Amino acid sequence: MKVIVDFCIIPLGGELSLTPYIAECQKIIAGMGLEHQLHAYGTNIEGEWEVVMDSVKRCHLRVHEMGAPRISTQLKIATRSDRDQGMVEKIDHVRDYLAKL
Repeated sequence: MKVIVDFCIIPLGGELSLTPYIAECQKIIAGMGLEHQLHAYGTNIEGEWEVVMDSVKRCHLRVHEMGAPRISTQLKIATRSDRDQGMVEKIDHVRDYLAKL
């Protein structure tokens, strides 16, 4: 099943800057061949359910390895059964609608 998630990982008790942790997660997600888009408060990830969830798990493991004793994660999950619509199509649909206003 295809899924789009909004993934926000927040390490607690480690480095003050989140940048090193986020960069490591971006490398993991990209290395797994997943479509993804970094934004100001997280990352949108698109792919097969099992692969996307495995990427979240791998990010958790890596952030713990980097010294964060605790992690808080927010995960929003979207699936569709009526058609195949990716992140780009969702954004384009809204932009097209706005252009008509």
